[in-house]
Amino acid sequence: MNAKTKPPVAKTAETVEMGSGNVFADLGLPDADERHLRVQLATRLNDLLKAEGLTQAAAAKRLGIAQPHVSELKNYKLGRFSSERLLHYITLMNRDVEIFIRPRAALSLAGVATGAVTVWAAA
Repeated sequence: MNAKTKPPVAKTAETVEMGSGNVFADLGLPDADERHLRVQLATRLNDLLKAEGLTQAAAAKRLGIAQPHVSELKNYKLGRFSSERLLHYITLMNRDVEIFIRPRAALSLAGVATGAVTVWAAA
């Protein structure tokens, strides 16, 4: 084989599975629902920090935490942050948090009734 020819590439069939909407559950990780909730809350909190144009040092002061912890938050290294703690930080950003409980909307793709936690932010 010379430098200009490439070996033939074997074609394989790939299947794609529809995700559940929770990558942590799809990966079989423990506490998947809690992890998913913390990512949703951290996303909203990071959006608020960005919208206010806060530096990591200013965000640390506002949230009452060390700057390296803000870096972890911004990089979604959420091991040290509980959902309650993230909710508290959101309130420190001058936001109210409401928890709304309603009947389940629908069955999952597998036909099983599962609950869901969704975080959304008002403008």
